[in-house]
Amino acid sequence: MSGFDHKSFLKRLTTRPGVYQMYNAERELLYVGKAKNLRNRVSSYFRASGLTEKTMALVSRIADIQVTVTSTEVDALLLEHNLIKTHQPPYNILLRDDKSYPYIFLSSEDKWPRLSLHRGSKRRKGTYFGPYPSAAAVRESLHFLQKVFKVRQCEDSYFRNRSRPCLQYQIDRCTGPCVDMVSEAEYAEQVENTSLFLRGKSQELMVRLADDMERAATELRFEEAARYRDQLSQLQHVQATQGIEGGSGDLDILAAALDRGRACVQVLFVRSARVLGSKTYYPPLKLEESEAEVLSAFLPQYYLGGERQIPRDILVNALPDDADTLAEAFTVSAGRKVRLRSRVREARARWLQLAVQTAQTNLAAHLAGRETTQERVQALQAELGLPEPPQRMECFDISHSSGEATVASCVVFDQEGPRKGDYRKFNIEGVAAGDDYGAMQQALERRYKRLKSGEGVLPDLLLIDGGKGQVAQALSVLEELQILDVTVVGVAKGVTRKAGFETLIMGDSGRERQLPGDSSALHLIQYIRDEAHRFAITGHRARRDKARRQSLLEGIPGVGAKRRRELLRHFGSAQGVKNASVDELKKVGGISATMAQQIYDHLHTAAD
Repeated sequence: MSGFDHKSFLKRLTTRPGVYQMYNAERELLYVGKAKNLRNRVSSYFRASGLTEKTMALVSRIADIQVTVTSTEVDALLLEHNLIKTHQPPYNILLRDDKSYPYIFLSSEDKWPRLSLHRGSKRRKGTYFGPYPSAAAVRESLHFLQKVFKVRQCEDSYFRNRSRPCLQYQIDRCTGPCVDMVSEAEYAEQVENTSLFLRGKSQELMVRLADDMERAATELRFEEAARYRDQLSQLQHVQATQGIEGGSGDLDILAAALDRGRACVQVLFVRSARVLGSKTYYPPLKLEESEAEVLSAFLPQYYLGGERQIPRDILVNALPDDADTLAEAFTVSAGRKVRLRSRVREARARWLQLAVQTAQTNLAAHLAGRETTQERVQALQAELGLPEPPQRMECFDISHSSGEATVASCVVFDQEGPRKGDYRKFNIEGVAAGDDYGAMQQALERRYKRLKSGEGVLPDLLLIDGGKGQVAQALSVLEELQILDVTVVGVAKGVTRKAGFETLIMGDSGRERQLPGDSSALHLIQYIRDEAHRFAITGHRARRDKARRQSLLEGIPGVGAKRRRELLRHFGSAQGVKNASVDELKKVGGISATMAQQIYDHLHTAAD
């Protein structure tokens, strides 16, 4: 039990609602919680029995508790959310999902309105439909709309400069408004139909299309009638595949599933009776023991404090104890009534069951992948003769194009797989072009100087993509930094340079080994090595492309935007400046003899 004097603390603790913050002896925040009754809630942590192992571990570390009294339970919920988001305590569920959600934007300023994917602030005049769960969901919807209603989706700059119809017109995905291949009235009709579809008024739209089809057929406009028929058929098909009979309104459906100490929350998005898609989260379990407790911790972080739209109805498979407080907080945030429910019927019950089944299936697959990784880690331990399974593994790789824009990558894995938040790239400077040994040395020094000074965690196993030379560089750097408890293994491609024939170079002895092609340990090494290679290539290409987009004149000391402009006006191009002599450079306004020599030296030294 904790050394904290909880008895005297609880005697003077209020029974009003509020937030409590638990600290350890080093004044580090461990946990933030809210309570309708602070005394009752905090005292529950100090019961003589009935506590879970996770809660007991938390309590054993408590050295101090601070409380903030609030007027209502809703205020406590909002304060708790802000504190968790700011301080990210280790015993709270933390949701890292800061990306803005995409919308479909229909412009209104143009004579010929445009459909497009939109993220960020909503400054332009027009209608925003969404948000959608992912850009892929937006692109799928845009593809369908382009096929059915043929409203333009091209950039305005492209649209304004057309003199003849583009390929989209040729393949019947656009009506060609850029070159007046469609009347304003007909185009406006398709824009209105698109808007009706995106607003979820499919039934109204289908009635309208059926009437238009009959009218066109009666007036012997058979091609037009066939177009309405095709649109009607496609709408009927998409409505059938959505399976939304009997559904209505805007809602999110959240289902939590728990198994073997892991959790999955599946979010299903429904807008205007259309299923827009879903998203899966795997929040790490801290103190939560049930689906309702997971949702209680997950929901505030998911909906509060961001730009995410809060629908009128939120369905959950397990209603949290504080459901009324959550609904009230969401109502305040959304500016309209929001309901949180778990008991529903008909279409909504089917949707909720679908979300539950999806959460359970995804969690099972997630656990299977996690267990496979753990099995591979154990096989790696056995093959390398390690005293225990490595908890943290790092791998380095170097990427460049004939020495240009050299980048080193460092990827990090643990027993659950890649830890992408810990990945690092290193732009290599001051090393001769193509010197992989020097590049590896620089990357390792920069990485492990930081870790040695306490900025991170040292790995148990260090994999080097390369042969004996690269391994020697790694051992030299670790020895210089007095890092002695890291196992170093080189991964050379072997004579055939094919997967499955890699040669392992043991850093402690220099001994070379080849593992069988079906070895689980080798598969893990290949996975880590390939991820390091992918990450290095991505960084190298980004750096190379940036360098190639940059003018030769940028980076010259003393040459700012004004002088660059004068040089380009005088010589016509950056290459013209480079080909100029010092005497020619001096003729440019604002360029002295000294500056001309500096420019000449910089351009010709950089080229050598």
